[in-house]
Amino acid sequence: MLGNKTKVLLILSQDVVDQARIVAGKATITLKLPVSLQIVLRALIEDGLKRDDHPTLLANVESQAKAVRRLRSVARQGRRAEGEPGDRQSGIWQRPNGREQPKRRKSGGVGGHPVMRRTGATGLDARQDVTTNAEE
Repeated sequence: MLGNKTKVLLILSQDVVDQARIVAGKATITLKLPVSLQIVLRALIEDGLKRDDHPTLLANVESQAKAVRRLRSVARQGRRAEGEPGDRQSGIWQRPNGREQPKRRKSGGVGGHPVMRRTGATGLDARQDVTTNAEE
């Protein structure tokens, strides 16, 4: 049965997990065998896949897909509202001329520029932010 295994991460609501635990408890009592939550979920998935033409299964798939789409849409809008000029996780922004540029990091240096200093016995350059106080 488990000769060809693949790991899958499922994110389920607490209600669904609780219902599956109830099924596992009932199956344990009825079969007089230990039945885990994983066994129940595996059986439910296999049974659901056998009924691929069942209207309630298709309706459930549709509602799940719409919920995921809605959540992703809200998440994208939230990132835009935070003032990010792009929503790319790669850290690359699109320039107005269509070319890409690497995302710049904010610097606390004088005038917004980092200062290069020699450090240690190796003599390697290291970026170090220098802040000045206008009152000094």
